[in-house]
Amino acid sequence: MKAANDDIAAISTPPGEGGIAIVRLSGKEVIEKINRIFKPYTSGTDIRKKKGYTLTLGWILDENQEIIDEVLVGIMRAPKSYTGEDVVEINCHGGTLPARRCLQAILGTGVRLAEPGEFTRRAFLNGRLDASQAEAVIDVIRAKTDKGLKLAMKQITGHTSRHIHHLENDLISLNAMVEASLDFPDEVGDLDYAEAEKILTNFLREIDKILESSERSEVYRDGIGIAICGKPNVGKSSLLNALLKKERAIVTNIPGTTRDVIEDYINVRGIPVKLMDTAGIRMTEDVVERIGVERSRQVIKEADIVVFLLDVGSGITREDMSIYESIANRNVIVLVNKDDLEEKNIREEDLKELFADAEVIRGSVKEDIGLDELEDVIERMALSGKIGADDLEIMINMRQKNALLKAKKHAQEALISLRDVPLDCLGVDIWESLEALGEITGKNLKEEVIDRIFHDFCIGK
Repeated sequence: MKAANDDIAAISTPPGEGGIAIVRLSGKEVIEKINRIFKPYTSGTDIRKKKGYTLTLGWILDENQEIIDEVLVGIMRAPKSYTGEDVVEINCHGGTLPARRCLQAILGTGVRLAEPGEFTRRAFLNGRLDASQAEAVIDVIRAKTDKGLKLAMKQITGHTSRHIHHLENDLISLNAMVEASLDFPDEVGDLDYAEAEKILTNFLREIDKILESSERSEVYRDGIGIAICGKPNVGKSSLLNALLKKERAIVTNIPGTTRDVIEDYINVRGIPVKLMDTAGIRMTEDVVERIGVERSRQVIKEADIVVFLLDVGSGITREDMSIYESIANRNVIVLVNKDDLEEKNIREEDLKELFADAEVIRGSVKEDIGLDELEDVIERMALSGKIGADDLEIMINMRQKNALLKAKKHAQEALISLRDVPLDCLGVDIWESLEALGEITGKNLKEEVIDRIFHDFCIGK
């Protein structure tokens, strides 16, 4: 990582045509350097004297003093900016060339190109965001549903941090009690073990609540994969099209139309779902179809939920049961399709007997019957009964989860050995638990961990 006290710049909007493109700068001298290549529309205007949160219309000039683009220059002064430093944002015309030409002119003033995530990294290093808030930025960018965005925004505004600080305060109080009994035994007396036990028990309960809530939130951030399977011609592609509300897959009455896995994404009750329509599972001499069937088997194996279709008209065949037996140990939803037909060859008793361990829905993809119920079941299965009564809604990543588990482990060891070990040993476990919590907010992070946090950020963020 390069020095954090130099001036940086990057294009912060995605490439391609659009209304505007934004070039962002941060550092101590960025306003002075932009002044060298910026000509305000109103003569006599000096952007170096502009207050924070102001916009100035003008032109960016190249090294020959020729106009590159007409722009709006936004000034945000330290410490009230995203990075905590002076920040300049240049609003160019949309399109690849204007932004690139402006950036080229900026780099010519001695500003260097920012590294991925460097603006957010500076916000963290300058105390504008803690580590958990900085990591939430990437979740906001990658949010696939409104629910996922809402959860990410709660974290970026400090929702997780507040809970961690509350836990830290409890342990700090306990640590102070232990230290006082160690250093001033005559004045303070023995440790209040009942109070210490109460603090540790409550601490562990709160950590478990956070971990449980985070499991629910992971579904909204990461999403799930659903494979639609069944024998040929039961309506798999029709179901895909119905859920997507568009003609994504070819639908015919010819068996084996789908010869490969077709994927697309839908939003089910705020959960991002990768929907996969598979080739009809059957024995076939067709080489291409056989490859498609093998790919389908692999996709089904990796899916979080499998929607298994039956045809109410053809009944439950040996072919159906052979497919079901291969997926029976998975999270399976059995959808009895074409239930609008007058002739029904699948009895309720058969469904209860053969698919006792699966969720069973009767419906008709063609008539849009049962699809709402299907989405209800998908939501329930995706959350695995984890819909809690609390409104904690904390989203944590794997790094933060591991830190919480470490804090929990040391607190458990302190509770178990509370009355059996010397106070200085007890203090070690309490302090180790505090150190682990500090990894979440960034108080105790090593340089390589900080590098890893911002590794996946895009340049310009």
